[in-house]
Amino acid sequence: MTDTASAPAPTTPADAADTWTVAGRTFTSRLIVGTGKYKDFEQNAAAVEASGAEIVTVAVRRVNVSDPKAPMLTDYIDPKKITYLPNTAGCFTAEDAIRTLRLAREAGGWDLVKLEVLGEARTLYPDMRETLKATEILAKEGFLPMVYCVDDPIAAKQLEEAGAVAVMPLGAPIGSGLGIQNQVTVRLIVEGAKVPVLVDAGVGTASEAAVAMELGCDGVLMNTAIAEAKNPVRMALAMRLAVEAGRHAYLSGRMAKRRYADPSSPLSGMI
Repeated sequence: MTDTASAPAPTTPADAADTWTVAGRTFTSRLIVGTGKYKDFEQNAAAVEASGAEIVTVAVRRVNVSDPKAPMLTDYIDPKKITYLPNTAGCFTAEDAIRTLRLAREAGGWDLVKLEVLGEARTLYPDMRETLKATEILAKEGFLPMVYCVDDPIAAKQLEEAGAVAVMPLGAPIGSGLGIQNQVTVRLIVEGAKVPVLVDAGVGTASEAAVAMELGCDGVLMNTAIAEAKNPVRMALAMRLAVEAGRHAYLSGRMAKRRYADPSSPLSGMI
């Protein structure tokens, strides 16, 4: 007879018990991946599968999703199984971003979108004045914008009040792979937000994805870190595991930091 009182508690995979919701849509994977810079659509699709991602970002201006005469992303990544998140990569004004997303809605009926309005080509930092303007207009038109922004808790709150369904502070410049440069402000954004917070841009390797999750973020978005790895498919798997590990660590509650050593075994009662 098994002593059920002393038996270990059953463990439940994070993806079965720990979900997140944006604009009323619930997902199990907290990793969002891009669809740019890959060798081809086949490699992109294999990386998406390895990552376990349920959402992929699609640059409306750069990725073919509507011209049947040319190779189409939808032939490799099924939009019935994976949520497409059209984004405004390459837009430098609110007007361009809004027009791009209107075209995306006409082409595919998408309303959940990723908004980014860039300030300059050198840094690809967001222009927050134009971003805020675009967020307000898109929200009024029925879009559900997930918004790329600076790592500033005040700006993040302003976007939320303007209608952003998620705020996506950069960890470091897009494509830089520098990791999260300001953990303090990312944590403050998480603490103050009533919508999901996802680190977007700057993650270069798995440990940095784990840091984002340990800060309490709801998810991480990345493209270059996977696409430019020497083995993109294996890196996609590494990112999946790192995001899951970071989430487990955050939910577990890390030990307190101490200035001095504390023995793992008690010193009292030693022979």
